[in-house]
Amino acid sequence: MNFACTILASCLLIFIPSTKGVTPIATKVQEGILYHDIVIIPDSPKEGNIQDIEWEKNKKRIIRRINGNINTQQKEKYQVFENGTLKIKHLQRNDSDIYEVNLYNSDGRNIWMQRFDLKILERVSKPVINWNCANATITCEVTQGTDPKITLYRYRTKIKEGQKIIRYKGAIKPIALFNCTATNGVSEETIVVNIDCSEKGLDIPLIVGICGGGVFFLLFVALLILFISKRKKQHRRENGGKLELRAHRTTSEERSRRPNQIPASAPPKAAASQAPPPPGHHPQAHGPRPPPPGHRAQHQQQRRPLPCPGAPVHQQKGPPLPTPRVQPKPPRGARENAKQSSGRAVPVL
Repeated sequence: MNFACTILASCLLIFIPSTKGVTPIATKVQEGILYHDIVIIPDSPKEGNIQDIEWEKNKKRIIRRINGNINTQQKEKYQVFENGTLKIKHLQRNDSDIYEVNLYNSDGRNIWMQRFDLKILERVSKPVINWNCANATITCEVTQGTDPKITLYRYRTKIKEGQKIIRYKGAIKPIALFNCTATNGVSEETIVVNIDCSEKGLDIPLIVGICGGGVFFLLFVALLILFISKRKKQHRRENGGKLELRAHRTTSEERSRRPNQIPASAPPKAAASQAPPPPGHHPQAHGPRPPPPGHRAQHQQQRRPLPCPGAPVHQQKGPPLPTPRVQPKPPRGARENAKQSSGRAVPVL
């Protein structure tokens, strides 16, 4: 009985492979960023002669490298290097899984085996802070990111922590500095705001006063424009009246410059004013006498031809000259008769 057990144990030892030199399996957590590349580096084995490298995902081979030759059906997705490093390109959410690497020497003996737990994380977005001074409430929120952790600070003092969204309600000073930080292990974003709750509500009387002042100002400007336009029109009318008056004065001055025309014939009153000859006196026949000098000048002025309509009129500069007055003289015969009658003696009857 004991001999049979010994033979069976020997047979089992023959078929069981030797595990001498193999390091115990250790799982390592690896985090990657969504839509980014990741490099998984295994620990270095004690033996440096590596001839065969094999990577598996959930117990399924994804890539293998033997003596520098790469055997894979997804060359665009995976890439392996000589030291056993695995590179995964453009990570997707379904790439999150358990990865295992096996390293073999030239004898085909497994000299290293290691597992990695790959987790795909999305980068966190920039946090947003909202506050309500009336309710004394502050809210910090993150819209994107895998398992974000949010921390709210006031003047570098932590006041609250949470996931994705946190709300803090408490006394808010008129002016306070708040800081909100979001992180998930692969990315970190921070925002700093200066909250000012010293502002009051709208001052209705002030707004009404400003609007009323604006309306009065517009009315004042409109009236000023209207006054200026009327003043300009009045000024134009005054200038036009002055121009007309000047033209009228110029016309009257031109008319006054022309010499007065005196008729050539003696007035009938001069002949009637002569004294009748005394009785017994016979008028002497006198020859034609030349007219007085003034009479000649009047005849010459009357004989002067009139200017043509198109000819330029000569205007005298300066004040107008006084017009000479010509007084009619009694005829010479009447003067002599008067002298003779005064020299004769009056007969006594």
